[in-house]
Amino acid sequence: MMRAGRELSTFYRAADGSELPLLVYEPADGTPPRAGIVLFHGGALREGTPDGLAPHCRELASRGILAVSAGYRLLGRGAVSIDDCLADVRRAVEQFGRLAASRGLEARHLAAGGSSAGAHLAMLAAMTPSSTAPEFGVAALVALNPAGLNLRAFEPDAQHRLAQQVGIAEDRLTEYSLIEHVRPGLPPMQVHHGTRDEVEPIGSVRQFRDAMVRSGNECTLLEYEHAEHGFHYPDSSRHFDDVIQATARFLLGPTATT
Repeated sequence: MMRAGRELSTFYRAADGSELPLLVYEPADGTPPRAGIVLFHGGALREGTPDGLAPHCRELASRGILAVSAGYRLLGRGAVSIDDCLADVRRAVEQFGRLAASRGLEARHLAAGGSSAGAHLAMLAAMTPSSTAPEFGVAALVALNPAGLNLRAFEPDAQHRLAQQVGIAEDRLTEYSLIEHVRPGLPPMQVHHGTRDEVEPIGSVRQFRDAMVRSGNECTLLEYEHAEHGFHYPDSSRHFDDVIQATARFLLGPTATT
């Protein structure tokens, strides 16, 4: 394993013009990165900071990966609806792409992802190119206990409450259901999920994986027995090292040193 590298804090401009943080973790000085990833934190769109995924980024950087943890506006704190959060994620990925290019990385070596709601936003942005950003700019996705995979599975009352919580009309909720956007030609995905996740049942994740594979996409689901939501943090379970090692292999290839 390489020694720890450089860490720096910068920012990108959100869709409303405000400045949002980018925490950048690079391999050791003199070591060019072999891949890059930008991660978005969880917190149900209302909580969390980029610091939450700093341990993941440090470990990935020590393995030769340019790793960035990005913020986005939260509901009640700059974001009116999930639309604002998604717009910020698209902008963050654009800035990440420019940053990676300055380090010699091409888009084919870049990935996006995150945890829970952050994973959902990153996946949705990749699966639904917008008119302002038709190319998402990354070639792979890594999702740590993602949420929102199949919102049609919710009871009607739950769908109504969720739409209100994220600031959109109820008839728009399925726009944010990831399984609705599965189609051929999506980026390869690696999904990490606990079998006892209380936020997104493992059954919904398996259903999403199967839909992806049926459409001809690469989608690997790594299941962690008896693990609950948020299992991948270093202070909450024994799975942190396994998650980092699997992610590094996915980004760098099967011969990567972990």
